[in-house]
Amino acid sequence: MSISIEIARRIMDACKQRAQELRSPVSIAIVDAGGHLVLFERMMAPYGWATGNISLAKANTAVMFNQSTDAVAQWGSGIPGFASSMASMTQGKFIMAAGGWPIRMGGTTIGGIGISGGNAPGRDDDIARAGLAAIAQAPAAPVYRHPAPQPSLQPAPAYPSMPSPIPAPASSPAPDIAPMPQTANSMYLGNEREPSPDDEQLPFKDYRESNGGQT
Repeated sequence: MSISIEIARRIMDACKQRAQELRSPVSIAIVDAGGHLVLFERMMAPYGWATGNISLAKANTAVMFNQSTDAVAQWGSGIPGFASSMASMTQGKFIMAAGGWPIRMGGTTIGGIGISGGNAPGRDDDIARAGLAAIAQAPAAPVYRHPAPQPSLQPAPAYPSMPSPIPAPASSPAPDIAPMPQTANSMYLGNEREPSPDDEQLPFKDYRESNGGQT
């Protein structure tokens, strides 16, 4: 994410307004997250030509270290040769002086601002912070969200109801039936009984005589 031209112009207008209130014509440089120049204005033209390069160096330094140039000056001054080395490596786009700030939106650094040419101590920093306040107070752009899909409101189809199943009658227990006696050689019906071994067996001739000769 990087700064847009619309946001850069909003910051520029706020800085110019504050500079006019302080009667301090300055040079204002606004760069993107990669340190590339987005917007620049030198209010004291044609004079103050050096302030243009200084403001651009302040904006780049703020983006490079993601902190104000005043903070970089406080800890960088204790490192021997730090300022000259950084200025050489960045081709002059590094400076340790107040007036540069990173531009952040939503916790992300999207660019940097540098002010140079203030006619009193602290003026550059005051003008830069006025530009940052302009985007901090601006309402956030509305975010469009696709509406959630609505559930279908079509009525469910009606189906004929099925008749309830008729329960089967409970079956009565079968009566106890004594098994009929069976033997290996005969089956008996009614009142017939199996002859006892004690029953008298008549010979066939005597049996005919007892029945009148009928068989």
